[in-house]
Amino acid sequence: MTPAFARPDLAGDLLHRAAEARQYRHRLIRAQLPDAETGQAQHLDIANANVLRRIVADHGWPTRALVGEGAAWAAWEIALHSDPMPDFQRAALRLLAPAVEQGEATVQQWAHLHDRCEATADGRQTFGTQYRIGPHGPAPVPVKNPDELDQRRAAVGLRPHREALADLRRRLGWTPPDEQPRRLLSDPAPQLAAVAA
Repeated sequence: MTPAFARPDLAGDLLHRAAEARQYRHRLIRAQLPDAETGQAQHLDIANANVLRRIVADHGWPTRALVGEGAAWAAWEIALHSDPMPDFQRAALRLLAPAVEQGEATVQQWAHLHDRCEATADGRQTFGTQYRIGPHGPAPVPVKNPDELDQRRAAVGLRPHREALADLRRRLGWTPPDEQPRRLLSDPAPQLAAVAA
């Protein structure tokens, strides 16, 4: 059976790379990754970003038509975690915008990558999708104009921040905090492992 997309070879590579990096990240977030392997996780993100950069140079953004739904998602995930290569991460964001307009990516993916680029550049984000793991669990990277956060999230199809944070805490095994998310939004967060929600 022939796949419904043009490049199954690229699809397989992207899927494999994203899955391997995801395993490292999950272990890192849960503090199950030995110090010796923490550097390996960053090395993997750099290697993956370099592969994605070559794919983008040869084929443009990896769309569903090129690599299929799962691998298009994997390409976005690789770009999202290409923090050590901020120039490439911003280039991926620029390429993702037309993919959204063409229905080849989601506006929510664009919002996550937009926030990640902002958090990497100046430590503040627009849509509240990026978190850092600290001693009390996930805490949002500071947000620009936090009073308007849920309106901005709604504009790109994201649910209210409070719900997203509560779900993220549950998924990661942290008891929901007693404090209001608004207070967390203005507090600086520890610079440990970044996660998206």
